[in-house]
Amino acid sequence: MKKLACVLALASAFASMDAAAWGRDGHKAVGAIADRLLKGSAAQRQIQALLLPGETLESIANWADCVKGTYCGPQTPEMLDYVNGNPKHSEYHYTDVPFMLEKYHDHGVGTADVDIVQTLKQCIAVLQGKTDPALNPHKFTKRQALILLAHFAGDIHQPLHVGAAFVSKDGKFVAPRTHAEVDEAAIFDSRGGNNLLLDDARITSLADGLIGPGEARPVREGVPAALTKPFHSYWDSTAVDYAFRRIKTRTPDQFADAAIAANPQVAKAKGDPITWPYQWADDALVVAKLAYADVVPGKLTPQTSKKGETYYTFALEVPANYPVPSSAIAKTQLIKGGYNLAAILQAIYPEKG
Repeated sequence: MKKLACVLALASAFASMDAAAWGRDGHKAVGAIADRLLKGSAAQRQIQALLLPGETLESIANWADCVKGTYCGPQTPEMLDYVNGNPKHSEYHYTDVPFMLEKYHDHGVGTADVDIVQTLKQCIAVLQGKTDPALNPHKFTKRQALILLAHFAGDIHQPLHVGAAFVSKDGKFVAPRTHAEVDEAAIFDSRGGNNLLLDDARITSLADGLIGPGEARPVREGVPAALTKPFHSYWDSTAVDYAFRRIKTRTPDQFADAAIAANPQVAKAKGDPITWPYQWADDALVVAKLAYADVVPGKLTPQTSKKGETYYTFALEVPANYPVPSSAIAKTQLIKGGYNLAAILQAIYPEKG
């Protein structure tokens, strides 16, 4: 345990790099599914009018994460303009509703005016041509709205980007009634699951036995292998990798082709498209309950950040078969993301009779 505690801080230091829901391949898979479903439609023609030559929903799907740093390459002038005009852009990707709750409510515990539901509403309103400033406080252009929609339609289907875990001092998941109750003394914020840490070797061994070994991970010279994996990171990337492996696909395009060939039955949201983000969030809360089923927080460990601030992590125990149900959930949610992205764009740009 002492060795584990020594590397907790290192794992948390890398957590910000794992804040991209579904990772690169997952987001590309969502975009690739939507590209295929929209081929030849009025929506595709409207989309192409906003995209640059050669761009697709798949190719722009990670743009909203790439603006967070230079790990996708140098920032373009378009990215810099967006970041300068949206200082809270990193908060657009998620909401923090306690996963034990049933629904997302405006101004409810864990929600914010800049969270993913509110931002998606704004993107939809802009693409619908609504010009009321109250509907677009961030002053998104139509191109920005499309690029962000392509990404956030993926994010909102990642269960940990909606359903947040809060942990009591005695190591139990709880649902605070107000965010003020999250005092970091009796109730702790897991920061989207980034402060819940899995034993990386154990989860890898479980997956190798249940799903089959994956490709060898590249070794980064001079960087020690982390002994723990943030639960958020597991859902962003590891569960996606397992989902791809289970249906014997390696690329987002292969995943999209396999997904559509299986003719999945994806329920479409109802009513005014501006309400669809609420419906997607409510569905994600249902799925978050499954993601946290039989998951148990362990010992609380205080840590000190580079800024000298104290934060707390919990070792996390998951069932021995966890890679199986989690990868099945990831597969389903990626497919929902692609189908729902296509559906919202068809609702915004319907075929003209």
